Amino acid sequence: MTERPLLPESAVDDLNAIRGGFNELIGLRFVSASYDEVVAELELGPTHQQPYGLVHGGVYSSMVETLASVGAALNLEAFGRHTVGLDNHTSFLRAVRSGTLIGRARPLARGRRTQVWEVNITHDGELVATGRVRLLGIERGTAVAGEVVTVTSGNGAVPQPE
Repeated sequence: MTERPLLPESAVDDLNAIRGGFNELIGLRFVSASYDEVVAELELGPTHQQPYGLVHGGVYSSMVETLASVGAALNLEAFGRHTVGLDNHTSFLRAVRSGTLIGRARPLARGRRTQVWEVNITHDGELVATGRVRLLGIERGTAVAGEVVTVTSGNGAVPQPE
C-alpha cells in the first residue's frame, strides 16, 4: 500500500463517538487506533453472559469483527474506500465470567481490494479468544443491501487523515 496520511489525534475519540448501535449496546470502547493496530476494551456484566454464566461467544465474535473492520476502514479511507466483512472466524480458547476484555487487532494483509486482520482478546493478560476477518474494500457510493454504504451511527464523524 502507498503512504497514508497521519491519523488525527482525535481518532480514538472520533471512533468512540461513532461506535453507536450494537457496539455501544455491548459497551465496547476504543482505547487506541493506528494503521497498524486497533485496541478496544469491554467491561463485562450479566448482559454478556449465556445461561451457564460464561461470556457469550457472540461477544468475542463481535469484538473480532469490529476491531478488524475498524482497522481496515482506517487503512482504506486513504484510498476513498469503505470496507465490509467477508469472513469472520473466531475461536474461543478460555472461558471467562467477568472482568474486562481487551481486544487487539493487527493486519496480516492490507490491499486496496481485500484485507485480512487478526484479533487477539485477552482477560487478565491471558489469551481467551482469537479471530481472523477477511474484508473487502469497496468504492464510495457502492450499494450494499440496497443502500449506499455510509456511517450511520453516533454523530457521523469519521476519523479523517490529516
